[in-house]
Amino acid sequence: MSTQSPPTWITICDTCKREGWDDASGATDGERLAALVEEAARGRPVRTRRVSCLMGCQQGCNVAVQAAGKLNYTLGRFEVSEEAAQGIVDWAVLHGESASGQVPYRTWPQAVKGHFVTRHPPLPDAE
Repeated sequence: MSTQSPPTWITICDTCKREGWDDASGATDGERLAALVEEAARGRPVRTRRVSCLMGCQQGCNVAVQAAGKLNYTLGRFEVSEEAAQGIVDWAVLHGESASGQVPYRTWPQAVKGHFVTRHPPLPDAE
C-alpha cells in the first residue's frame, strides 16, 4: 500500500485590489490572478481554491500555500501576470514534493522571490 502525502493547496484571495485598481475592469485583481493560477495549475499535482479576503490588503495580491503537516506560507505583492501565476504554481509543486514544506531557496522560481510574507509551522497533531 502506498502512502500519499497530503495535497498542497494554493489559496488565492479573490478580493485583492492593487493600488490603482479600476472597477471598470469588471474583476478584481485577485479574481484575475486566481484565473491565471487555476490555469497554470491545470494538470499539476496541486489544488487551488479561492477565498474572499486573506486580510493582507496592504500586501495584495495574496496567496497561501498550505498542506497538512507541513510549513505553510503566505505570499503577496503579486502583479496580475502569467509569470507570477506560473511561479506560484511551480513553487507550490516544490512545496508538495518536500517532506516538511521547506523548499531550498536555490530552487525557487524567480517570480516568487521577494514575495514571501509569512511562514507558519504545521499545526500539532490532535491528541
